[in-house]
Amino acid sequence: MPALTGRISTPTSNYAAALRTPGAWKFYLAAAPARIGIAMTSLGVVWLVHGSTGSYAAAGSVTGGFAVAEALAGPQVARLIDRYGQTRMLPITLLVHAAAVALLIGLTVTHAPLCSLMTAGVLAGGSLPQVGAQVAARWSHALRGTSLLTSAFALESLSVGIAFMVGPALIGIVSSTTNPVTGSVLATSLLLAGGFSVAAQRRTAPPPAAPHTRMSSKRLLYKGFLALAATNIGIGIFFGSMQVSVTAYAVGRGTPELAGPLYGISSLVGLVAGFVYGARRWRTAARTQFVLALTGLTLSTVPLLAVETPLAVGIALALPGLVIAPIQTLSAVLAESEVESAVLTQAFTWLNSGSAAGIALGAAFAGRVVDAHNAHYGFALALLATLGATAMAVVVRLSGSGQRD
Repeated sequence: MPALTGRISTPTSNYAAALRTPGAWKFYLAAAPARIGIAMTSLGVVWLVHGSTGSYAAAGSVTGGFAVAEALAGPQVARLIDRYGQTRMLPITLLVHAAAVALLIGLTVTHAPLCSLMTAGVLAGGSLPQVGAQVAARWSHALRGTSLLTSAFALESLSVGIAFMVGPALIGIVSSTTNPVTGSVLATSLLLAGGFSVAAQRRTAPPPAAPHTRMSSKRLLYKGFLALAATNIGIGIFFGSMQVSVTAYAVGRGTPELAGPLYGISSLVGLVAGFVYGARRWRTAARTQFVLALTGLTLSTVPLLAVETPLAVGIALALPGLVIAPIQTLSAVLAESEVESAVLTQAFTWLNSGSAAGIALGAAFAGRVVDAHNAHYGFALALLATLGATAMAVVVRLSGSGQRD
């Protein structure tokens, strides 16, 4: 197996070169408010519904409908974006989403029945614009075939990671110190501001597919991409299992306040590792890196089965963080290299949907396992998920290329 080596001139040289691509820094920065708004939206629904009903069960039901609709409808919206273009479709989806959120807010403040809240939640989730996938498509359009594309995807992964650290904290602060309606309005406003700013930049938008191009999602139904999607589902199950298991570990020790800091360790390490990874130009093939990174994730999860003290758990949680960001970057790189440009936004969105579905499954399964046993059984479920994801990564490597136009 080839050595995993890279070369680097200065820590930010590749990132700077990617951002110097004409128009790149404009759409990258324009998407920043949208990333934070998206990171706030789901938790904002929880605050909003609980604030109205006083029931976490009701909040969970509406949020669940939101998440399922986002996972299922997102690729269908992406199909329209691939066909008609971002500048035409993104404003429409933004307006539909804003109307759905306004409907949900109106129903909650008037104490409408739960079925009505769930319907509005489904509409809001189904219309949530996948701005990240559209920005990734712009990076692909600008840097296709260059060595800077990996750095660009790493930069995007870092930005999403930061957004999902800032967004939940911001929605919690705003919703708890003012009211939940304000939190949801702020989340939607940030999404609209960022989304419309991205849509306004026509020069860097990928062109719509040719009029006679077949836009069917069946063009993604081949072994390499299906295995890549299955890998993302496995990684999502890992995330969902870890979230529940870390919380259960902290609560089981009588120190629930440790849950956030412990889980944050992995996120912080992941940001640093992702920055370093994206700054390098790697000689090893992306498919081989993908298998190595997922093997590393599997091995790094094993210590969690045995550690007991908070310090040991914290160190053990830092280990998976070393490879999470590279895995996410490589997933985007492989999708971009494998998939035809006419369905690229759909491909990125399907991968996001796979991760989201995996997180939901992982949280559900881990909750049952932890309730029946303890947190270490939840960590064992996370380990099984990494084994499955690694097996799928091997399939991706063996599948080779061949679907790209």
